Amino acid sequence: MDLKVFWSELAEDKLRDIFDYYKVKANLKTAQSVVNQIIERTICLNQNPKIGNVEELLKDRKQEFRYLISTNYKIIYYINFETKRIVIANIFDCRQNPEKIKNTR
Repeated sequence: MDLKVFWSELAEDKLRDIFDYYKVKANLKTAQSVVNQIIERTICLNQNPKIGNVEELLKDRKQEFRYLISTNYKIIYYINFETKRIVIANIFDCRQNPEKIKNTR
């Protein structure tokens, strides 16, 4: 299939926010570990892009959003076959109000 993983600006911002949060609340090592776990979780998408479950709260969208779990976070993505990309659209903290997931673009 040969799809490339692409991180949206929103997802990159969320990843940076997660890093900054853990850097302050825990330490640098923990911040790096959490972010690395999230990034590593996406590596399997190249070989098996439909491995994630369909995100029910985003079923009304044009794209079919799917997600993977990494600790407390949902890695929300969709497949764009035209551009041959797997787009990481959002990193959602599952401890938040589920309605906030609709901010995914």
